[in-house]
Amino acid sequence: MTEDSQRNFRSVYYEKVGFRGVEEKKSLEILLKDDRLDIEKLCTFSQRFPLPSMYRALVWKVLLGILPPHHESHAQVMMYRKEQYCDVLHALHVVRFVSDATPQVEVYLRMYQLESGKLPRSPSFPLEPEDEVFLAIAKAVEEMVEDSVDCYWIIRCFVNQLNNKYRESLPQLPKAFEQYLNLEDSRLLSHLKTCSALSRLPYDLWFKRCFAGCLPESSLQRVWDKVVSGSCKILVFVAVEILLTFKIKVMALNNAEKITKFLENIPQDSSDAIVSKAIDLWHKHCGTPVHSA
Repeated sequence: MTEDSQRNFRSVYYEKVGFRGVEEKKSLEILLKDDRLDIEKLCTFSQRFPLPSMYRALVWKVLLGILPPHHESHAQVMMYRKEQYCDVLHALHVVRFVSDATPQVEVYLRMYQLESGKLPRSPSFPLEPEDEVFLAIAKAVEEMVEDSVDCYWIIRCFVNQLNNKYRESLPQLPKAFEQYLNLEDSRLLSHLKTCSALSRLPYDLWFKRCFAGCLPESSLQRVWDKVVSGSCKILVFVAVEILLTFKIKVMALNNAEKITKFLENIPQDSSDAIVSKAIDLWHKHCGTPVHSA
C-alpha cells in the first residue's frame, strides 16, 4: 500500500469511527508552525475543511488581516490592536455615546461607526439597515469569541470584507440561488414562483447577515470559515440546502408570507446537517475554490 493510499485509508477509517478531521488538524498544526504563515495555504485548508475550534480565532485573525503572517509580530500587533480598542472605547465614554450599561454589541457598533466616520449626532438616532446587519453579525461573533478585543476586530474586519471584497458579489447571490435551486429541484423552484415567494425570500438574512440570527453559532462558524477564506458563494448553497431540507414543509405552504416567515425561523436542530450538506453541494458545483467569490 502506497503512502497516499495508506493516508486515504486512515482518513476514511477515522471518519467512520467518529474521528473525522484528525489528520486535517495535524495538517493545520504543521501550517501554523511556519515562521511566516502561508496565507494561500491557510485559505485552501479553510476552504476544504472545517477549522478546529481551538485554532479558528487565530486563523480568522490572520486571514482577515488583523494579524500579520509573521509569528514574531503577533504579540506586538495585538498589543497595538488592544491600545486602539481602548482609545476608541475611551473616546465614546468621553462623548457619552456609551456607558457601562450599554450592551456590548452596541458598544462594538459605536466603535465601528466612530472609526469609519459614521457616528450619528446622537445615540438616540434610529439605526440604519447597515447598523442592523452589523449588530446581527456582532451578536453571532460574541457567541464564538470570548476576548472582547478579538471579538471587535473580527467583527470589524468581517464586516469590512463584506462591504469591500464582496460588495459586487453579494447582490448577485439571489440569482445564483435561483440557478442552483433549479438544478437541484426545479419543482420546488416552480412552487416558489407560483406562490410569488421567490422575490420575497429572506435574502438579507441569508446574504447580507450571512445567516447570523438564522443558524446557531456552532453551525454558522463552519459557513463563515469559507466566507473568511475567500468564498461568499457558500451562502448560496446554505440557502439552497435549507429549501431542500424543508421541502415538504415549504411545498405545503401556498402563501409567500408564510413561506418567508417559516424560512426566517427554521428549526435549529437540523442546522449541522444542513451546513454539512451545503458544503458538499458547494464542492459538487464549484470544486474547491480559493479566493473566489
